Amino acid sequence: MIFVDFKILILGSDANAYYMARCYYEAFKKKAHLIGKERLAFTKFSNILTVEYNSNLWCEEEFIKVVNNYAKSFINNLILLVSTNETYSKIIAKNKDKLLSNLIYPKQNIFVLETLVNKELFYKTYQNNCLNFPQTYFYDLNNDLLPIIDFPIILKPADVINYNHLNFEGKNKIYKINSLEELKNVIKRIKDAGYKGKIILQEYILGDDSYLYDSVVYVDRHHQVKVISFAQIGLQEHSLSMVGNAATLINGYSTFKEAPIKEMKSKIIKFMESIDYMGFAEIDMKYDDKSKSFKVLEINARQGRSSYYISKLGANLIEIMAKDLINKEEIALLDLNNEVLLSFVPKYIVKKYVKNDDFKKKALSMWKKRISPMECNLDTNFKRFLLMKKRLWHYRKDYKNAYWTS
Repeated sequence: MIFVDFKILILGSDANAYYMARCYYEAFKKKAHLIGKERLAFTKFSNILTVEYNSNLWCEEEFIKVVNNYAKSFINNLILLVSTNETYSKIIAKNKDKLLSNLIYPKQNIFVLETLVNKELFYKTYQNNCLNFPQTYFYDLNNDLLPIIDFPIILKPADVINYNHLNFEGKNKIYKINSLEELKNVIKRIKDAGYKGKIILQEYILGDDSYLYDSVVYVDRHHQVKVISFAQIGLQEHSLSMVGNAATLINGYSTFKEAPIKEMKSKIIKFMESIDYMGFAEIDMKYDDKSKSFKVLEINARQGRSSYYISKLGANLIEIMAKDLINKEEIALLDLNNEVLLSFVPKYIVKKYVKNDDFKKKALSMWKKRISPMECNLDTNFKRFLLMKKRLWHYRKDYKNAYWTS
């Protein structure tokens, strides 16, 4: 296949940014350029990308200036612009008229993007659609009395962008709350840190990490779903800042044979095509054994941290975007059903901490063919090799002292 010549600019310096650069290198044998807010281990010492940093990148005015300056330096080239988090996606969607025309990216509807990024808007806007959600309450930090609820519950910020920009002791991505006293303490800590949005209080669906599922979709420029995966998560990250991210998953596999996967995939396609969305999205779900249904926890308006696994199923993420947005091709639906194992964590963590024995047995049987988004054979820098080995070692501490337990 012949592609129109283009360059690529990836916004971010985290794991998501690294594997998107990896996808570009694997497909086109060229280095992606990254612009990140801060120097993170995931993209340090890499031979397959170039990266620069700007500490003010979350400032809208600075963002537009930096991105446009890069575009000006390659004004005769199309540049595929790839966002790796909601902050950048929102700035892009708000400023389409201010970005240079050689920057090519999914032209997001800002209202639709807001309804996915802001979790209060998400649950309220789509409460009567074809997807099922856990029972959810919205708590105003300044005005509301606490609802009468059964514990445990899940607590998370409604305004993800505002919350992500805060730093405070004891900050978690998601909180599992077991008592009223704990709930009051967590709310006070978040309020004192300067968070202004509402808090989501949500039903906790019973089940260990293997009740969690992940779906990656790509919605093309015509708002049609062209890629869909469906993976069972056997283990999620258990540290404060990373809980909610998959650590080990298997696509095309489920230990819960009665789970309505085919029906759920149809619902996801129907939903994503109904909301005027474009680009990659990741759907986080949990299987509710009581209702025998999947309940959607959130939809990330971007590829997820673990979405690299679809590239090994014939859907290289950058290649898909380039076909759609650069070449303007019509893409046939890729329903990714084949089995593939992805793991960020080493084998001994899977052996020790995966609670679902069937999932553990399956994962270990596939281990020799596993994929790790951070371990690329083409990336031969020895300093990076040592850094990644150090990260794998740190998982011992992360899980031993884990905040999160199912």
